[in-house]
Order: sequence, then structure tokens, then C-alpha cells
Amino acid sequence: MEPTTSSVNQYQCPGCKADMAFDPDLGQLKCPYCGQSKATPEVTATKLRSTLQEHDLAAFIHTNRTQIAQLATTAQAVNCPGCRATITFEPPDVAGKCPFCATSIVTQESHPADPTLAPSALIPFTVGRKVALKNLRDWLAFRWDWKDLKALFLPGKLKQLAQSKALVGVYLPFWTYDAQTASHYRGQRGEHYYETETYTTTNSDGERETETRQVQRTRWYSASGRVSRFFDDVLVPATRAISDKKLRQLWPTVQVSNLKPYSAEYLAGFQAQRYEIPVKEGFEQAKSIMAATIHSDVRSDIGGDEQRVHSVSTDYSQETFKHILLPLWMATYRYGGKTYQVMINAQTGKVMGERPVAVWKVVLAVAIATIILVTIILLAGG
Repeated sequence: MEPTTSSVNQYQCPGCKADMAFDPDLGQLKCPYCGQSKATPEVTATKLRSTLQEHDLAAFIHTNRTQIAQLATTAQAVNCPGCRATITFEPPDVAGKCPFCATSIVTQESHPADPTLAPSALIPFTVGRKVALKNLRDWLAFRWDWKDLKALFLPGKLKQLAQSKALVGVYLPFWTYDAQTASHYRGQRGEHYYETETYTTTNSDGERETETRQVQRTRWYSASGRVSRFFDDVLVPATRAISDKKLRQLWPTVQVSNLKPYSAEYLAGFQAQRYEIPVKEGFEQAKSIMAATIHSDVRSDIGGDEQRVHSVSTDYSQETFKHILLPLWMATYRYGGKTYQVMINAQTGKVMGERPVAVWKVVLAVAIATIILVTIILLAGG
């Protein structure tokens, strides 16, 4: 499906007619050539409430047709031949390397983005490229930190990551889930008590003496009951390109107040990934997150000094969800036959990534340390 003329012109600069891109520093569309800017759509309180309205999970799973739409009429989708991720980009951005595995992408193979569940909201890029690069350079810089000696042995080529072209701005898909839970449990409550214990010991004169001491014991009582909790906006990544563990550290929660109603203008100049994890599968992950809190509630309800939880059965109701996009700056590179990812939260600026070790630097450091140690031993012996 070819985009219409009106949709193509939607992000054209009113001055020089070049494609505009969203500027995180301005919070507006900006022409990279003549500098003219254009405001993003105004967000009214009514529109924000409508956008952040939750969708019924059961209804969507049964119909699977709720809010089916393209990310944007001008969006183009590219299938990465390396990791198989589907990446969507908006003009003026073009495909070059996959932000997840660094595989080169042939732009001629791009095709209009298929209809999918449209995001209801997103958090726009607020950390610009310059700040992201500074944070990346700080992360790469060597610091005398005994907890991070790995920084001593970074490959020299890693400095290339701190170049502007190495950073790719990408929106990642997430689900948020709400649910009312009611959990029935069975377990045991342990209550401590103390007994006086008699024992013998040998004093400094070699004589045997009888002493007493207090010993803690635990009485266990059967316990059962019910706890309930409402979970609001449990955040679950909807991508398989980055591990859940990394994304949960980078985006543990999302503040609803920071969300904006979804508008394709925010994608201009950036890439976006379509969700890979279906909404039903995502809810199963959300249940695992909820389970940890429910388990804590059960222990608190059992009370006592110690608790044993034998079983928990949870019923879920009022299950709803939202589909949102969250912004990341990414630098992906290959070294030693492996792929490494560095990610920057494009709202907070937090950096997280993997750093390889240059083997030759490790060997050299060991050799130098050995020479120094041998020299010290010889001098001491002399």
C-alpha cells in the first residue's frame, strides 16, 4: 500500500519541504536543514483520558480485532535477516543496521507496515542525542573502580560507539496490565519461644563447669486465608530482541503522567519495533510479576515470626491492558563473534549494556604483573 500524498507531506518542512524529525530537546518536529520547527498535536485533558483508557483483555483475546491499525500511513517495516525482528521506521529515518543485532539491513526490502494493534500512548524521547552520547562516553570511560576492573580491558574499537552515527533511537513495545486479584492460601505460622539449655564447658583452669543459655525454638501452627490486591499498570516488555531482565532494570515501571497520546509525529526520525509477544502471552508474564507481590502479601497475612507458604490459588478479574511505546537509544556492535548491546533510557538517561574484554590486554596485564612479582621476589632474595 503506497502512502497518500497528504500523508507523505504531513511531516514536510513548511520552509524547505525537507522531511522533519522529532527533536527531543525541543519536544517538536524540527527540520534538520533549515531549522524550522512544528509543534506536535495539542493534548487536551479529554483526549488524554480517552487515550489512557484501559482495554478489556478478555474481549480483545476473543475478538483479536480491537484497535487494528498501522503505526502510521508513511511507516515502512523492515525484517532483519539476523535476529528476525520487524522494525518500523518513519521518514526521514532510513534503515541501515538493526538496532538489536547490528546486522546490515537492505532498505530496498522494506515494505509498508502491516496493520497491527495500534499503541494507545507513548513516552516521547526527552533525552537528545548529545546528552545520550555524553552518557555513553561516561559509561565507556575508565574509572579506578575495583568493582569494575573490566573497564581496564575494553577493546579500543569500543570508542567507535561514542560516535553520533552509532546511536539509533528506537521505540520499543510494552504492555501494561491491570487486574483485581483474590488469592486463597494455605501455610503455617511460626512463633518463636525460648528454652533454657544446660551445657558443660572447660574453664581456663581446665575444670569442667555447667552453664546455661537461651535457645530459640519455633512452634508451627496451621494458617489459611485470603488476600486481595488491585494491580495497576504492571509493565511487560513486548519484544524478544532484548532480554526481559535488562529491560526491567532499564524500565522497572512507567509513570502514567509521562505518557502522551500516541501520534505518528513522535516517530519521525526514529525507528519503532512492532510487538512480538502477544497480549495474552504478556499477561502470563504479568501474572508472574504479580505473584511475587501476592506471595509477600500472604506472608504478611500469616504473620508470626516465620512463615511457610504451601499453596496459593489466585483468581483474576477486571483484567485490562494498554499497548504503549517507550524510547531507547541503542548502540549495538559485534566483537569476537558475539553481539553486544548498549541501551540508554531516553527519558532518564540511564545507561545499561555489555562490555567485552580484549583478550590481548588481559594477557599483557597478567604478563606485566608476573614480571613485577618475579622482580620483587628476586630483589627480596638478593
